[in-house]
Amino acid sequence: MSEGGVQNPSMDDAVAFGQNPCGSVGSPASPGIGLFSGMVTLLVQSLLSAQCLISPASQWPADYRGDLSTPYDFVVVGAGSAGSVVASRLSENPDWKVLVLEAGGDPPVESELPALFFGLQHTEFTWNYFTEPSDKACQGMKDGRCYWPRGRMLGGSGAANAMLYVRGNRKDFDGWSALGNPGWSYDEVLPFFERSVTPQGNATHPKGYVTLSPFERQDDPIHQLLIDGAKELGVPYVERFEEGSETGYAHVPGTVRQGQRMSTAKGYLGAVAKTRPNLHVVKRARVTKLNFDRDTVVSVDFERAGVSHQVKVAKEVVLSAGAIDSPALLLRSGLGPTEQYHDLDIPLHMELPGVGRNLQDHVIVPLFLRLDEGQAEAITEKGVLDGIYEYLIHRRGPLATHGTASLVSFINTNKSSGSPYPDTENHHLFFQRGNHASLELFTKGLYFQEAYVEALQGYLKSSHLLCVFVLLSHPVARGELRLRSSDPREPPILTSNYLSEPEDVATLMRGIRYIESLEQTKSLRDHRAELARIPIEECDRLGHYRSEEYWRCYARYFTITCYHQSGTVKMGPDTDPEACVSHRLRVHGTDNLRVADASIMPAIVSANTNAATVMIGERAAHFIRADNLGYVTGGDGGIWVPHMHADDF
Repeated sequence: MSEGGVQNPSMDDAVAFGQNPCGSVGSPASPGIGLFSGMVTLLVQSLLSAQCLISPASQWPADYRGDLSTPYDFVVVGAGSAGSVVASRLSENPDWKVLVLEAGGDPPVESELPALFFGLQHTEFTWNYFTEPSDKACQGMKDGRCYWPRGRMLGGSGAANAMLYVRGNRKDFDGWSALGNPGWSYDEVLPFFERSVTPQGNATHPKGYVTLSPFERQDDPIHQLLIDGAKELGVPYVERFEEGSETGYAHVPGTVRQGQRMSTAKGYLGAVAKTRPNLHVVKRARVTKLNFDRDTVVSVDFERAGVSHQVKVAKEVVLSAGAIDSPALLLRSGLGPTEQYHDLDIPLHMELPGVGRNLQDHVIVPLFLRLDEGQAEAITEKGVLDGIYEYLIHRRGPLATHGTASLVSFINTNKSSGSPYPDTENHHLFFQRGNHASLELFTKGLYFQEAYVEALQGYLKSSHLLCVFVLLSHPVARGELRLRSSDPREPPILTSNYLSEPEDVATLMRGIRYIESLEQTKSLRDHRAELARIPIEECDRLGHYRSEEYWRCYARYFTITCYHQSGTVKMGPDTDPEACVSHRLRVHGTDNLRVADASIMPAIVSANTNAATVMIGERAAHFIRADNLGYVTGGDGGIWVPHMHADDF
């Protein structure tokens, strides 16, 4: 239908009126008896039907429009990767009434297609945040600001990310435990990772709803040249990243099924919990404040369609709004550092110095390799159309995957450290010669300045481009989040502090040198690999292309996020002045407020953060059930062990 409600003319309409349905494409069609026209019409109708089936509204929980005057046992703020898990698990108890408040609505159809994950950026389905300008980073981005989108829909950022599932390693979680967080060592969190992906339940272990599948392989020669090149450098290909195989190259699984995204909102809320009468989901609900009576949250304020609402809380509030919006909501509710409130029209309810601090992210320096210059096969219109058909009818083909992005490498660039653990991670994004639309989607999403986009598009005319993300696994630098105003519609002030620590810069420089070594391997030289030189006036003036000084200058311009913001509501003991939540995720100084999302990470994991965030959701649900039922589960997260106090666990 057109916007005015008038039906668009179909192929049948054209034939019925004696028109040539081929229009100006070639010469007029030869007369026929109608059989082939009918077949074409069937094809068109089938394609349109297949498009509608990609993302039917029935796969999502309904938008609750009923009575909100009765208190809810649990109010979960945010239906993202962790919030969807918490709400689903708590609603397994039919005696508990659970409300989810989500600022967005159902994800758009583009969210379903792995190849289009960059396309959700700069839209209404994301919170479009930007960092403050810096003289150390992000200077090649528009306005000198890095773009930090966060998901604003069911599934949160897990409905907009690259769907890669990587847990992190033993050192990550043992490090959390060593910081004063009992119960968070690698051995203790592993059962909660397993719980989320268990395909079937039994008497003692609940079913998990994270669906993991391998991505369909496209561009096999590019995968292989990277694997072979790494092998020449002594870096192995491993079947999976696990204990004893922390470094190397591997094809990681994704939260996908049959070519479609499987966020926790789809798996935990949509697939199993949407029919539970004790679970309500309110969409497009912007939570504005938590209201306290002393140390207890008694109600939650939110706005929907310009109307203010308040819902009362009987047991607990779980804040799962993400590493930006969770601390922002705490600050707007009067919990935070005293100095933040000097210039804000917000009364301080409780001093919590760490809120908004300890901001971490996996900063990336992207490099671009030209491949097969003058020999590269260009993408064709027929190839694009074939890909669309393959996806619509079979859920296969280039739209069902993101090409080389599933090939991930973890590299230890500091050979003298003696550590088996990585300090950098590499992601790989391949752009076939002539695929200017795909490159535009990528560069627009990352907010590159136009001059640099033009240079890259120019290279794509005669060669393929392989973008390699050099990612800093363990940043030393810590950023900060502050409120800009008391108005919840005003985005917070985000200071990344990217590249402000010499150790971070040194690690990234070693990561760049590794890619230079990879470029010189026989495998890559056979494809005429060459680092694409992007004209940067300041760096070019240095006169020493590829020198240490040049790459440090390059990094100041080409600095981007891997969308892994975390740490802003740090987990730790109350003796840690920056800690905001206990090891059971309860906000220090409160009785019934918890945080369950990536903001609680005391130190960012050395992997993509979504898997760990799902685990945090499972962990939070475990704590809440134990604390509210007066007993705890066994150490494996399975069997209920009665007659013990929650603090004994």
